[in-house]
Amino acid sequence: MKWEKFSKVVRDEHETMGHGGRFGAGLPSVSDGSFLFLMHLMSKMKPEGSRLAIVFNGSPLFSGSPSTKKNESSIRQWIIENDLLESVIALPNQLFYNTGISTYIWIISNHKPKSRKGKVQLINGVDFYKKMSKSLGDKRNELSDEHIAQITKLYGDFKENEYSKIFDNADFGYSKVTVERPTRNAKGQILTDKNGKPKADSSLRDTENIPLKEDIQAYMKREVLPHVPDAWVDESKTNVGYEINFTKYFYQYKPLRSLNEIRADIMALEQETDGLIKEVIG
Repeated sequence: MKWEKFSKVVRDEHETMGHGGRFGAGLPSVSDGSFLFLMHLMSKMKPEGSRLAIVFNGSPLFSGSPSTKKNESSIRQWIIENDLLESVIALPNQLFYNTGISTYIWIISNHKPKSRKGKVQLINGVDFYKKMSKSLGDKRNELSDEHIAQITKLYGDFKENEYSKIFDNADFGYSKVTVERPTRNAKGQILTDKNGKPKADSSLRDTENIPLKEDIQAYMKREVLPHVPDAWVDESKTNVGYEINFTKYFYQYKPLRSLNEIRADIMALEQETDGLIKEVIG
């Protein structure tokens, strides 16, 4: 839900109390209060150890771009770098009465067992459902007791398989770097500032998202400089962000249909259409 009508109180707490309040990690867009509710819940966790779960839509996994302003990306960063995210479970769609969108369970813990420290488990439970005999609004699917037991076992086993992937916290982080290119005059000569450094051409400015585990300069040498050898990174503009691209981690390649199969379908459609035309004309 939107939280614009509560924004003054929320912003005041964020700015004056910082991490002494509930919202020190950042503030999401006023159009989506999901992370506000999560941070409120987390503020109730006991120091000796608590675990909580919350159902989200997909946007908290990736919304917000890393910047100097604390937003959704910085909230994810705070949660993951403080080793609080234990697991994210993708649920089947059409589970809820008023929406058919995809939903995810986030499991948060401030007392992870040793085996889970520094790790996040992603569980793909989108295929664990049964069709309802009668739909209720947008709710057409449901989890059976067996499905719940299967998902719970995947979580409890904490092993990698078709439905479960385990990642280091840093696997979700990336550096958003600003790639500059020099300004050139009409003769193609590079213009420099008073210190003899190339002046950046803002019209050629671009950004790259580089995984945290990868060296920035090595990435530039491999992916950027072969195409634009005069480019460089403005390190003063680099920001760290986090996102969880769930689809990418569970993507399964499906080979394209062969030309013969496509041709056969087209011929069959042409024959069917030809028959219909003859019926209309006749």
